[in-house]
Amino acid sequence: MFEPRIVAFFCNWCTYTAADLAGTSRLTYAPNARIVRVMCSGRIDPQFVLDAFRKGADGVIIGGCHPGDCHYQEGNYKALRRYYLLRELLEQMGIEKERLRLEWISASEGDKVKRVIDEMTETVRKLGPLNLPAALKKEPAAEQEKVSGAAQAAPV
Repeated sequence: MFEPRIVAFFCNWCTYTAADLAGTSRLTYAPNARIVRVMCSGRIDPQFVLDAFRKGADGVIIGGCHPGDCHYQEGNYKALRRYYLLRELLEQMGIEKERLRLEWISASEGDKVKRVIDEMTETVRKLGPLNLPAALKKEPAAEQEKVSGAAQAAPV
């Protein structure tokens, strides 16, 4: 049976803390999500999401503070704007919009983290694996140059 790989970018102040609460409360949720802590959902560069898909993620969750509760005033509004642009871009690339999800989760909502991860896992499981065309999986030329340059500079 297909087990989806999900990358979850969680805000340090709310969603990541809620995930910690879920763990300390011994709430069990699907082990398919790999959580990446970021200081603010507004700091999630759209390239992070695209890279996650390119490197094998079947789904991506972005979790941030509720609107009006951002520790950086308006970071979550920035995340919301980027989310809508990313959904359009993914659709143009042939990637189902259901593979990307944005959720507002406060630090006290550990049960919501469990529900969101479980729902996302089921949604992506029904969609099946993300089969990107080989052209989309290739490293960008600039990244290849960095890697080859670093390899040449490294002492043997």
